[in-house]
Amino acid sequence: MKAFNIPEYYRSHIISPLKELRRKRDKLKRDFTPTVLDFGPVRFLVARHFGFCYGVENAIEISYKAIAENAGKRIFLLSEMIHNPDVNRDLQKRGVQFIMETSGKQIVPWEELHNDDVVVIPAFGTTIEIQQKLTDIGLDVEQYDTTCPFVEKVWNKATQIGQKDYTVVVHGKPSHEETRATFSHSKESAPTVVVKDMTQAQRLATYITGESPKEQFYSEFAGQYSDGFDPERDLQRIGVVNQTTMLASDTQHIADFLKTVMIHHHRLMPEDVDNRFANTRDTLCYATNDNQDSTYNLLTNPAHFAVVAGGYNSSNTQHIVELCDEKLPTYFIETEQKILSRDLIRHFDLHTKQEVVTENFLTDQKPVTVLLTCGASCPDAVVEGILLKIVSFFADARPVDDVMAEVNRQFAF
Repeated sequence: MKAFNIPEYYRSHIISPLKELRRKRDKLKRDFTPTVLDFGPVRFLVARHFGFCYGVENAIEISYKAIAENAGKRIFLLSEMIHNPDVNRDLQKRGVQFIMETSGKQIVPWEELHNDDVVVIPAFGTTIEIQQKLTDIGLDVEQYDTTCPFVEKVWNKATQIGQKDYTVVVHGKPSHEETRATFSHSKESAPTVVVKDMTQAQRLATYITGESPKEQFYSEFAGQYSDGFDPERDLQRIGVVNQTTMLASDTQHIADFLKTVMIHHHRLMPEDVDNRFANTRDTLCYATNDNQDSTYNLLTNPAHFAVVAGGYNSSNTQHIVELCDEKLPTYFIETEQKILSRDLIRHFDLHTKQEVVTENFLTDQKPVTVLLTCGASCPDAVVEGILLKIVSFFADARPVDDVMAEVNRQFAF
């Protein structure tokens, strides 16, 4: 796989070598067991896969290249490069301005942009409508386009099945940048509707079967369907694609459910299923799958609590938090600075959508066992910072060099 040129301060002297060690030992990615870092009074079980994926490293490399190549020019990002506050803050410190908030709300009006400005397309991609606005201004939308190749793969699949007269069902968060972009590209080739979860998929099924009146569809799925969408006509043949950062298992469950609905409603024989339901399994992102599979394996191990690092608005990180939260106390934090002391941690609550402070998060039992992972847009340096902050609360902890030497011996060829 390509090695990307990203700033060294995103790397880690502990986490990055550990990931490389595991990669070399397991090139086919068959081993999802976590790595044990045993500091004596506290031990960490570190997920097999986590952190910057191909698409994120590609986006970071291109963004910093845009800065280096355009001294003196105004440089804009359509919205957040990736959903990580450290990366976005660093880009802003270097003079990069955001045109929109992550929700799509405009910050810099289009009319204030000039054709000699530089615009970077974020890893999520963007809509065809925004691409056209930028082109009309005279801006080059391709020079610094960091759209993840796996996002583009979903767009291509949507186009392919649309050309075969399937309607595209997008599993994603309707307000997320990636879903908005995928919806925009998909509707160019096919009627398209977005479902955010299984509940909405089940409601969509009632329009496939005719149980719910057509007129009700337009209010129930307001803002989530393409112009001219007719549920009676456009739900006869469907295929499911996804926002790449959704839980892969959720996308698969939705696809399997809708496939079953089509089979029963149309009384299909096995050889006839493709006439009504497109095969789109190959749109699931490898990094999302690897990170989620690693989390499932991580959770098979007993521990006192889990720490998940990442941006609070990161969809893929939120799903990892959800998986952990089902099993044990889980603290979702952006950086080690959220660990206020040995007794206090400030973390994001997915249910209330706000930060809360938990007391006595470190148990008095020894050894304390911590599950540690992060989202696909989180730098290794952040994970290292969290690990070292927790270790610092134990005066009798083993030295880092001793722990890493032990790991190297464990995974030596």
